[in-house]
Amino acid sequence: MTEDDPGLFGPESVTWQIHGDPMMWVAGVRALYLQALHPRAVRGVMQNSDFRKDAWGRLMRTAGFVGTITYGTTEAAEKAGARVRRIHRLLKATDPRTGETYGVDDPELLLWVHCAEVDSYLQVERRSGFPLTGAQADRYIDEHRRSARLVGLDPAGVPATTAQLAAYFDRVRPQLAASPDALDVDHFLRRPPVHPLLVPARALLWRRVATLAYQSLPPYAHELYGTTAPATATVDRRLRTAGAVLRGIPARLRWQLPPGHILNAMARLGPGSRPTPYKLKRQAAILDRPGRAQQQQAE
Repeated sequence: MTEDDPGLFGPESVTWQIHGDPMMWVAGVRALYLQALHPRAVRGVMQNSDFRKDAWGRLMRTAGFVGTITYGTTEAAEKAGARVRRIHRLLKATDPRTGETYGVDDPELLLWVHCAEVDSYLQVERRSGFPLTGAQADRYIDEHRRSARLVGLDPAGVPATTAQLAAYFDRVRPQLAASPDALDVDHFLRRPPVHPLLVPARALLWRRVATLAYQSLPPYAHELYGTTAPATATVDRRLRTAGAVLRGIPARLRWQLPPGHILNAMARLGPGSRPTPYKLKRQAAILDRPGRAQQQQAE
């Protein structure tokens, strides 16, 4: 029975609230920029997909996967994960310099993709004004060990806090580089192919999204791409402005876009399951009450 199944995370999770925010689109593009800096990982994508010809399709499939594992039933999330694992098991990539062949499902590569994605979601959301305490940020990282399991990782080896995530990036940084494949991704994200009638929209809307996502990358990523990182305060101000504009669009209007994961979840679980940052504010306020922290520890 799935009518009241809360799914992998559930309506009270941090993930449920964050993933309903429109700044996730900016965060998703940032993740692509960051993920492309691992030469072995991006090579696996470029050698096993038609990214250059169907990048929009790939972006939408990724968004669909995130929506399914966040707001779908447990069964739907497990099926989506099984499908990803099955595909990855069949894919290989070859290093043109050494001739080495390796599996796309190499745990180190899966971990990089996972961490770059989760870090991007968390960084963009927090810096754009989405209300999260430090404890809630840690909780978000910990929750996503569940999604890591779905793609084939052992949750015990996946960062569970923001500090562990930062330590992971420190460890992996020597392996990163702006390879030719990464520059291809960069070129696509700046000027994705569109129908001639959509060129003005690309210039007006998409360029702003891609630029903001790129600017929000960590300084070492800018260095690898050969650019100078803009001032953090300047980027944060732009992120907050974009967040205010996008969050001003009525949620019901935004959620009408296909494939409608959030509306389907609300129909399944009731209106109380609506994603909203106010749930996180309420949770934080409860925990801040005198004596509540000690009670939580005792429990």
